[in-house]
Amino acid sequence: MSYRNLEEVLQAAGGPVELARNSQIGPYVYPKVPSEFTNWRDEQVAWAETCALFDQSHHMTELYVEGPDTIRLFSDLGVNTFGNFAVNKAKQFVTCNPDGYVIGDGILFYLEETRVVLVGRPSAHNWVQYHAETGDYDVSLERDERTAVNPTGRRKVYRFQVQGPNANEVMKKATGGDLPEIKFFNMGDLTIAGRHVRAMHHGMSGAPGLELFGPWEEAEEVRAAIVEAGGDYGLRQVGSRVYATNTLESGWIPCPLPAVFTGDDMKAYREWLPANGYEATGSLGGSFYSNDIADYYLTPHDLGYWPFVKFDHDFVGRDALEKMVDNPERKKVTLAWNGDDVARAMGTWFKKGDAAKYIDLPLSNYSTWPYDKLLVDGEMVGISTFSGYSYNERSMLSLGIVDVDVDLGNEVTLVWGEENGGSAKPVVERHAQTEIRAIVSPCPYSEVARTSYAEGWRTKAAVG
Repeated sequence: MSYRNLEEVLQAAGGPVELARNSQIGPYVYPKVPSEFTNWRDEQVAWAETCALFDQSHHMTELYVEGPDTIRLFSDLGVNTFGNFAVNKAKQFVTCNPDGYVIGDGILFYLEETRVVLVGRPSAHNWVQYHAETGDYDVSLERDERTAVNPTGRRKVYRFQVQGPNANEVMKKATGGDLPEIKFFNMGDLTIAGRHVRAMHHGMSGAPGLELFGPWEEAEEVRAAIVEAGGDYGLRQVGSRVYATNTLESGWIPCPLPAVFTGDDMKAYREWLPANGYEATGSLGGSFYSNDIADYYLTPHDLGYWPFVKFDHDFVGRDALEKMVDNPERKKVTLAWNGDDVARAMGTWFKKGDAAKYIDLPLSNYSTWPYDKLLVDGEMVGISTFSGYSYNERSMLSLGIVDVDVDLGNEVTLVWGEENGGSAKPVVERHAQTEIRAIVSPCPYSEVARTSYAEGWRTKAAVG
């Protein structure tokens, strides 16, 4: 049977949990970029010790919004302040449902007067587009889908990230001169290989760096010039296999489940969302299981976004967030997995009998939205989400959300694997759940991100 929208898909599946737990897709896709340029261990080391070039051109959706009501649209939907937003600035835009739970986030670039682009996973884009099309806003939209679902086979712009201790030296050589002063989350203009390049001061893995973008047709010229310039500075290109693990060190949770599956006030939106879109096809995995999809929803407190929340404007979810303001129940942390327990789990693959769920390296996620239980003395104290291995830290790490009374340095037990031998997802083999000890650690985990780069993040929070 053909379904017209997400609401019809949910009704046919018997509810959102049943739909997502047995989705036939695995983790989020990072297409087109080679799996490894050298080897993923050295590629990880490069962003911590020398310089890395990330290709972000393919895996993110871009929504261009233009018109006199552009900023009003985003202000009505975002928890962020827009009183200080101006051309050549960017911000991490966060959207919530009316109950204050996060729908999604992305980086919003103020390109020129009345024109912006939102870049990231498509959940926030869908929410913005819905309101632009159904509300009273004088705006026009242009949507450039991520490569995996883009019918054109190409993108509107390329996006590269040059990152690491040697990033500034690489960029000076690539541009042939001194770099302009660009404040954190601000943009400036560069010339590389004779091409005009826009640059945002940003840092994915916690080290200094620039995000670069320009017309798609100029991508290879710009890339080649950066690679050549980085030859004397230890630059390595980063492959898709290890690309997403940088967030384990820098602390951004990229995979919250969009809080759109419940509530009569969200029904019209679910009827607008397509039957084959991100929300309808995404997979839910891990040891945490609840029949109520709302138990998977996350707040700005949970994701570390509370500093972005500014009550200087009206926005969807404001009333609910005002009630949360002084009473966070959970907080974001990094979980450092016990190496002996990880080795024991891996060891079950070399013995007859029940094996633990496969732990893939360097990225161990096997669903779009991973949720694993965290226990203390058998009682649940939080969840573990995005997980993988950091060669820089010589540790399996995951980004977690724990009760506020769980202190840094405490040991928790992570339950790895799904209930009853695993769900119907093709990426899930029959397995037995296992327990892995983990130490509750700072987020960001990387010392660089916590110290020398922390000032940039404080600035980002201050401006919303």
